[in-house]
Amino acid sequence: MSYFKKPAEGSWTQHYPELGTAPVNYEDSISPEHYELERKAIFGRTWLNVGRVEQLPKKGSYFTREIDAARASVIVVRGRDGEIRAFHNICRHRGNKLVWDDYPREETSGVCRQFTCKYHGWRYDLTGAVTFVQQEEEFFDLKREDYGLVPVRAEVWEGFVFVNFDDDAAPLRDYLGGLAHGLEGYPFGEMTQVFKYRAEIGSNWKLFIDAFAEFYHAPILHAKQAVGDESRKLQAAGFEALHYDIDGPHGMVSSWGGMAPPKDPSMVKPIERKLRSGLFGPWDRAIDIDPLPPGVNPARHRAWGVDSFLFFPNFMLLVWAPNWYLTYHYWPTSHNTHIFEGGLYFVPPKNASERLRQELAAVTFKEYGLQDGNTLEATQTMLESRVVKEFPLNDQEILLRHLHRTAREYVEDHEKRQGASGPVTAAR
Repeated sequence: MSYFKKPAEGSWTQHYPELGTAPVNYEDSISPEHYELERKAIFGRTWLNVGRVEQLPKKGSYFTREIDAARASVIVVRGRDGEIRAFHNICRHRGNKLVWDDYPREETSGVCRQFTCKYHGWRYDLTGAVTFVQQEEEFFDLKREDYGLVPVRAEVWEGFVFVNFDDDAAPLRDYLGGLAHGLEGYPFGEMTQVFKYRAEIGSNWKLFIDAFAEFYHAPILHAKQAVGDESRKLQAAGFEALHYDIDGPHGMVSSWGGMAPPKDPSMVKPIERKLRSGLFGPWDRAIDIDPLPPGVNPARHRAWGVDSFLFFPNFMLLVWAPNWYLTYHYWPTSHNTHIFEGGLYFVPPKNASERLRQELAAVTFKEYGLQDGNTLEATQTMLESRVVKEFPLNDQEILLRHLHRTAREYVEDHEKRQGASGPVTAAR
């Protein structure tokens, strides 16, 4: 992993010549046929973050995760031995969804000693083994050991729970690579006060990642979130990151800290001055982290404010200087729709003032997220017009170039392995 600063003359992109600098074709974001290939090539083969260990606080705790792109529903459970396991959420008798509440398409969570099918009452223990078959004597040579729940690979990194539908995939830690190694030791487990948002978005999943993989848009799109003079300064100055890095399919961008806290209180809105909080989180740090893990603020810049990591394909992790973190997930549902999830994680507040500061950060994030999301459907519809087919990306959009190249490479590799003879639908 290369911890370098951008030279006075030159570019970030030149350090990765394989990415090229030519305009990028976005056919991979508008083709239904390409999306079907992505489902199998990417979401059927890579490690997908489905939650955190805090969601499984004791033996028997479980939650379900609907992964439409993999055509799967998964149960994640902590067993009596403390191990975290995952299973396909399907009863082995007649294929009913095993764990659900009132609405079978909605996710659920809880605590149990065993899983019982609503349809015919088959039961499974927390290791997936069949423990009870209703009227077992009516079946023909039924061997319980042949009808346990179908397992899904599950592994944990720094408290984040991942699943993978490919039994031959490399271990999680190997897959996450150097960028993840540089984050290890950050106290994610101490930040258990969580605020979550979920939205159905009318765009391809990669387009929302594009929106959060660069801060080039921030001085323009979010101009009205700053006070007048500060907004004009930001638009005039533009944006340049402190650091970019690419490691295998993953990438990161490190950015300056903006207004957290501002040198001049007049730069921000009255409520932010009153509560000492805003988009970048509470100004007063709940905990000290010294030293930071080496992968955090890799440029060791005094103006650092946030690092944004994309762990391919759809998990984004943002570490903020005021010592809290943010997660984004992008779950495809079709070639032009996906579900976006955002989560804000803080050290639990010790009093009402701290809680209000966290609440302000959460609602401010929502406002910014709505502004980002608002552009996506407009982008999707115009891309689908195919009036323009290639688009220039600048040096601050290097992670976009890398994301689309990586996604295409996964599809190409899948087609080679399947012996496909037709051309890949996305442009090279």
